[in-house]
Amino acid sequence: MKPTLLVLAAGMGSRYGGLKQIDGLGPSGETIIDYSIYDAVRAGFGKVVYIVRDYFLEQFKESVHQKYSHLLCPDGTPIEFDFVTQELDKIPAGFTLNPERQKPWGTAHAMLMAKDVINEPFVVINGDDFYGRDSFGIAADWCRAHEGGSSTYAIVGFQIDNTLSESGGVSRGICQYDANGRLITVVEHHNVFIEEDGVLRGDNSVTGERVCLQPKDLCSMNMWCFTPDYFEKSESIFVDFLRQNIGELKKEFYIPYAVDLMIHSGKAACDVLATPSRWFGVTFKEDRPAVVAKFAELVAAGVYPSPLY
Repeated sequence: MKPTLLVLAAGMGSRYGGLKQIDGLGPSGETIIDYSIYDAVRAGFGKVVYIVRDYFLEQFKESVHQKYSHLLCPDGTPIEFDFVTQELDKIPAGFTLNPERQKPWGTAHAMLMAKDVINEPFVVINGDDFYGRDSFGIAADWCRAHEGGSSTYAIVGFQIDNTLSESGGVSRGICQYDANGRLITVVEHHNVFIEEDGVLRGDNSVTGERVCLQPKDLCSMNMWCFTPDYFEKSESIFVDFLRQNIGELKKEFYIPYAVDLMIHSGKAACDVLATPSRWFGVTFKEDRPAVVAKFAELVAAGVYPSPLY
């Protein structure tokens, strides 16, 4: 069985100032998604599904065709590609949108756009985040071990000190899990950085307190592993979410929210998988030079070839 990679690439890039999903950051113009696809193929993924917006669908398809049309799995079979679109009006029947709303409904809503094209265990990632080859190997192994399974999912957790930014404080969802490695909840912390006294601290979004954090604690960077039954469970939660929030202009339906409800209702369990990989990504234009430098370092160290394809 070959798992599927689901790439969240529908972000409009408004803060970044451009279409960052196809911005060349590697030494030969590679995008972050290019590196994710490269690592996923090496880990044994056989299909890639992109979630994009209608307005750049054709441009994105053309870019994918040019780069990956001759890409093969390690066993010599072609990689499959599919595309689905996320728009704010793609919601269950019976709901009327607030006409002033402009944004889609978040990452968990985006995932629901792929429910008709994924029938095997799959991994979801952000298109503008670099996760590292070890992370894809860990996720692929989990998917292969859960073929035909249901109601057990997984989150790939990154050590906090492998996700910090040189530009300042970041927001990180810290994973809390039990002795069996099962996720209890993800607690959001804001303004996370190492202070002048050398201690890592962040603002706990639940208590409002600024607390000390352990550098090796695991946090979520939105890399999740699911079996296909996730879609049905998530869609049911989305309907309840819309009943409460259909008139809202900015409220979003996020993956951690959906998973948290499944865990606490007893409908699912979630493994926490630790990865040694270092994460990095682009949110603002100011992040770009540092990411370009990191890819150059990885190529110089022989981790990736250049050009990548």
